[in-house]
Amino acid sequence: MDKMEREKYSRQILLFGEEGQEKLKAAKVFVAGAGGLGSPVSTYLAIAGIGKIILADFDTVDSTNLNRQFLHYEKDVGRAKVESAKEKLLLMNPLIEVEIIKEMLTESNIDYLVPECDIIIDALDNMETRHILNRFSIKRSIPLIHGAVTGYDGQVTTIIPGKTPCFYCIFPRIPKKEVFPILGATPGIIGSIQVSEAVKFLTGKGKLLEGRLLFWNGLSGSFSEISLAKLNNCPVCGSNGEKV
Repeated sequence: MDKMEREKYSRQILLFGEEGQEKLKAAKVFVAGAGGLGSPVSTYLAIAGIGKIILADFDTVDSTNLNRQFLHYEKDVGRAKVESAKEKLLLMNPLIEVEIIKEMLTESNIDYLVPECDIIIDALDNMETRHILNRFSIKRSIPLIHGAVTGYDGQVTTIIPGKTPCFYCIFPRIPKKEVFPILGATPGIIGSIQVSEAVKFLTGKGKLLEGRLLFWNGLSGSFSEISLAKLNNCPVCGSNGEKV
């Protein structure tokens, strides 16, 4: 680590030392989604010094995105989200690498589209793709940090394959797609927690949200959580319903 890096990350080095910062520098994090959650997630990963961010999103910037997707500006409307995001992330931290995937993740392409990585962050807005991501996570034994938002509220959990309930254990049903309301600050809160989980995992510090689903209620300004159990005979992770 050179002098510039020591200065840039000095406040983090006070938390987990140069060894921890080197772990972040060596890390590869896959972020699925470059929108409401993807904006805070990829931003905080970038400025924390994550060595490589792989960002996937097939969509283009729309004016309705701009109340919450702060990596995209008015001038970016119509532009691919991953290209817009990469530009801003490298301006924030030119010391990192950003790889982009400009395709929709499907059951048939995820194996060859997603490269080797240390952790996956779910910054998606639909359940079907989340289930695809979960199956990929379990198959490759890669930790998955789930986050979701609607209105004033959000939720986060960290899934460790072979240890915790998988996403299917928690959410076996796929609800009908719909346009949901969202306050711009809500994904900021949830995305920040997701990055905190990723940094804790990569540096080996703290207690992860393993087997716990954390809820944020924006109207009451409060957090709550529930314990999670594996689904009996889960078709994805093969669990037998034991508690964690």
